[in-house]
Amino acid sequence: MGRANKKNHNNNNSKRKIMIVDDDKEFLEEIRQLLEFYGYEAKSFQDAASALRAARSLDPDLMLLDLKMDGMDGFQLADRLTQSMETSDIPLIAMTGYYTFSEQQIRLMDALGIKAFIKKPFKPLVLIEKIEAVLAENSK
Repeated sequence: MGRANKKNHNNNNSKRKIMIVDDDKEFLEEIRQLLEFYGYEAKSFQDAASALRAARSLDPDLMLLDLKMDGMDGFQLADRLTQSMETSDIPLIAMTGYYTFSEQQIRLMDALGIKAFIKKPFKPLVLIEKIEAVLAENSK
């Protein structure tokens, strides 16, 4: 069964897998707990390289990724995900502490398939609403 069919038959959050990629260990744990509280299956990664390797086998329904990380950053991770046939259809939401975005960064996020972004710090319900909106849009 392909990704689209799997998502069309899945209306229960508990079956939705979300990968979280952020180099801040405490933040990562808070987001993982939040997602699990809302019924999602959450897998967390402290670096982009391990998340990239895991994305192929986990086949997540969505990825939350920090744009500013040491080593491979969120922009580079998104680029690698979109370049691979195995991971190119994973919807991405960027989480960032950037307070302003240049027009170039916005175009880059769009080109890399980033469906939405959320500025840190954010309210938990705002994140859940963005996730639900992106998942709903992706299942159409």
